[in-house]
Amino acid sequence: MDIEQVKTDINQWIEEFLEVPNPALGGWSPCPYARRARLDNAYEVRLGQDVYWDLAPLSWKGIDPWQVVVYVYNANTVDPEKFVQAVDLANRHYMVPYNLIALLDHPALPETVNGVSMNQGTYALVLVQSLPDLDQKAAAMGRKGFYDTWPDTYLKELFQYRQDPRP
Repeated sequence: MDIEQVKTDINQWIEEFLEVPNPALGGWSPCPYARRARLDNAYEVRLGQDVYWDLAPLSWKGIDPWQVVVYVYNANTVDPEKFVQAVDLANRHYMVPYNLIALLDHPALPETVNGVSMNQGTYALVLVQSLPDLDQKAAAMGRKGFYDTWPDTYLKELFQYRQDPRP
């Protein structure tokens, strides 16, 4: 994979999907903080090699100065089931104990909220964020009703290692 093309594709997904208000999501954009992160250049895209071993050392180093570190993998060579297992293990062993969280996205693992596909669609992604920061932002959005129209089953999975921000 060409890192420059990957960065372009991720930026385009942020700009054309994550930032765009959607009526099926109560008029909210899928990620209300994506625009600010993009404009502030507060995220970094990296080509990943091995999910678990990419995340372990990142947990020790942290993600500063970034708000989000995005590891990108070729979806055609990443088995979805093993991908889920690796991210889950990394969260339990490394990420959560170091106040980080790894969220995954794989085209073969559809994430649909009210008929809206949340997947990037091309790559297998692991998005790493500060757990306290994400919990704080989710709580603020929860108070504004952001999650009111989202299905409970989706939110239970989303908040597996996080504080559930719904009142």
